[in-house]
Amino acid sequence: MFGILNSGTLPALQETLNFAQKRHDLLASNIANMSTPGYRARDISVDDFQQALSDSIAGYNDRPSGSVTPFTRDDVFSGPRAATEQIVYHDDSDVSLEQQVTEIGKNQHLQSMAITTMRSQFALLRAAITERAT
Repeated sequence: MFGILNSGTLPALQETLNFAQKRHDLLASNIANMSTPGYRARDISVDDFQQALSDSIAGYNDRPSGSVTPFTRDDVFSGPRAATEQIVYHDDSDVSLEQQVTEIGKNQHLQSMAITTMRSQFALLRAAITERAT
């Protein structure tokens, strides 16, 4: 009966909302630990998520949903830092408040887009069920 809710764009939007929530938690944790010596900022790759979501929609991905892996700068870069990378401070932390707030803003935009799209999908379903135009 509820198969209609498990098809189309709704599962992708649900995964997008789950991703945005997990990423927001990580970014908020980065800000909370900004003064912790040796703390490295963690994040989840938006590009990797979008590729995994695209592959999942196309039926190519066997990775279970919700299996995002946080990473730190040390996980991604092993050589010298590029000029655009975050600075490592004297206490061996690399959390930049400006960078984290920027990423939270981007993440909020992704979440808002998913919620708005999901609302419009539910409005279309409601219109179809009640046989009324929106």
